[in-house]
Amino acid sequence: MLAMSLDDLYRRVIMDHYQRPRNKGRIEDGAVTVDLNNPTCGDRISLQMRVEDGIIQEAKFLGEGCSISLASASMMTEAVKGLKVEEALELVDLFSKMMQGEDVDPEKFPLEDIEALMGVAKFPARIKCATLAWKALEQGVRNQQKAD
Repeated sequence: MLAMSLDDLYRRVIMDHYQRPRNKGRIEDGAVTVDLNNPTCGDRISLQMRVEDGIIQEAKFLGEGCSISLASASMMTEAVKGLKVEEALELVDLFSKMMQGEDVDPEKFPLEDIEALMGVAKFPARIKCATLAWKALEQGVRNQQKAD
């Protein structure tokens, strides 16, 4: 039996989220919507969240771009459902630190798949791809907080 390297496993996880994205689509009613793009590479995302009583009940996205950008959006929407907005902001901060190459405890991510994006930190040109959906999440949560 061949041993699979960690990098190969991470690539498979990223490709799985890219080819079979979770939470792709639109939320029909009462959603906070944030549209962002990365002009450097052309990635675009439209994130929608339904927040009730300070908890992210639902998160969906539509977008186009590279595998890292769309896989990250898929992972992020899976991870934040059911979180309090404060917890989601903590997750954004943790993810940002991981993308900057800082040591983070992968156990703090509610979705283990997010750890697969850790290697992106080695490629500075791709960091914006991985963080686009997370920046949309942060902006959406902040917009929701201002509206409340």
